[in-house]
Amino acid sequence: MAPVVTSVVPNSGPAAGGATVTINGSGFTGVTGVKFGTVSTPFYLISSTKITAISPAGTGTVNVTVSTTAGVSNGVAYTFVPTPVISSLAPDQGPTAGANTVTIAGTSLAGATAVQFGTSPAAITGNTSTQVTVTVPSAAAAAPADVTVTTAGGASTPLPYYYIPNPAITLLSPNQGPLAGGNTVTITGSGLTLTSAVRFGTGTATGISIVSDSQITAVAPSGSGSVTVTVTTPGGTSMPGLGSAYYTYLAAPNVSSLNPAQGPALGGNTVTITGSGLTYADQVLFGAVPASFTAVSDTQITAVAPGGAPGTATVVVHTPAGSSTGIPYQYLT
Repeated sequence: MAPVVTSVVPNSGPAAGGATVTINGSGFTGVTGVKFGTVSTPFYLISSTKITAISPAGTGTVNVTVSTTAGVSNGVAYTFVPTPVISSLAPDQGPTAGANTVTIAGTSLAGATAVQFGTSPAAITGNTSTQVTVTVPSAAAAAPADVTVTTAGGASTPLPYYYIPNPAITLLSPNQGPLAGGNTVTITGSGLTLTSAVRFGTGTATGISIVSDSQITAVAPSGSGSVTVTVTTPGGTSMPGLGSAYYTYLAAPNVSSLNPAQGPALGGNTVTITGSGLTYADQVLFGAVPASFTAVSDTQITAVAPGGAPGTATVVVHTPAGSSTGIPYQYLT
C-alpha cells in the first residue's frame, strides 16, 4: 500500500531552505525518497509514521510527497516564505524606559513571530505584509539596539534603534522674569541635544536654540507664580524637582515715592524708596548713576544717593521683571 502523508510540521519555511520539517503519516517503512514539489531533499526515517527532512530552497507553495517501494504518497502543501526585509523604523529613537510604539515598515513581514530590540523581545501589536507595530522594550542603558523581525521566512537584517537618555535640568539662568515672558532663559543640564519642547509649568516656550547637549536657550512664555521648567526629547520629559528647574514670574517693579525726594549734589544721604515688586531689585539708578542699596521688603528699598549735578535726576529700580517707571529726585546746590 502506498504511503500516506497526513501533516507537515511546520507547513512553511524560509525560501532559502535549510529548515527541519517533520512529516507525519503512515506506511513510511522502506522510504526511498522525499520531495518538495519536484525537488528531492535529505531525510531521516524515524518510524513508519514519522520522517524528518531538510527543506530545499524554493518559492511559492509545493506538495510534499514520500516515496516508498510501495508507491508515492499523496501531497501535503508546504509554503516557501521570503526572508523579511525591514526598511525603516518610525520613530527610530526613544526613551530607555521603552513602552513607546514603533512602526516597522518593509516587505514580507506577514506572520511575524518575533521582533527583537537587541536581545530584548518587543510586544507585537499589529502586523501586515508591509508593517509591524510593536511596543518597545526597556533598555539598561542609552545605546543603539539592532531591530530584527522574524517570520517563517527567517530573520531580517537589522536596523538600528537609538535609546535616548532622559533629559535633566540642573540650572536656569535667569530663574526669574516678567509675567509677560519674552525674556531668554539659558537652561543647563544633560541630554538636551534633541529637545523638541520646553515648558514653563503649562506654558510652552518658543525660540528654542540648541547650544550643546548640556545647554539650550528658550524664550519664556507668560505666566505667574513659581513653576517647574521641563524639557522634552525623544528620551522623555525631564523630571520635576531634579536640579534647579524652578522659575519664578515676577510683577514689574513700581516706585511710588522717595523719602527724602531731594539731597545734596555730593550725595551720600540715605533715601527710602517705596513701591511694590522690589524684593528682587538688582539695580537702582539715580539718572544714569547706579546707587548702592538694600532691599528691605517687597515694598521698600534703602539706597545711598550717588553724587549728581544740581537739578532733577530720575530714580529707576530694576529687577528681573524689568524696570520701574522713573520718579524725580532733586539734587540741591
